[in-house]
Amino acid sequence: MSMSFERYMLDMVQPMRDDLTRLGIEELRTPEDVEAKLPEAKGTALVVVNSVCGCAAGQCRPGVAAALQHDVKPDHLFTVFAGQDKEATAKAREYFAPYPPSSPSIALFKDGELVHFIERHQIENRSAQDIASDLQGAFDRFCR
Repeated sequence: MSMSFERYMLDMVQPMRDDLTRLGIEELRTPEDVEAKLPEAKGTALVVVNSVCGCAAGQCRPGVAAALQHDVKPDHLFTVFAGQDKEATAKAREYFAPYPPSSPSIALFKDGELVHFIERHQIENRSAQDIASDLQGAFDRFCR
């Protein structure tokens, strides 16, 4: 029974992963993936902490998708999946200090420094377009 439940969860979550990976966002599934990519990302890097919650589906992922239609974009695009790839998410969150763990959330780095962060409470009460506008403003400021 455990194996079929795990398969069910994987099947259920895959479309949520695909919402971001089809945009060219690279999944970081292990702490080693995070360590290999995030500190080495020169220029700008976007990290989306994905989640199964409703605000991830209704606001976060669509907001990120809309933001990436902008002319100015980060050099690197990454995602970790909270509750699914727990160790990778924990490792990525080490770079988000001083912000507490939050999912979904969106971080923008420039040359390894966290320069913009959108926490869950800034996602759940806003529209996807508001989030996209917020991100595009950050892209204009830090990704040029």
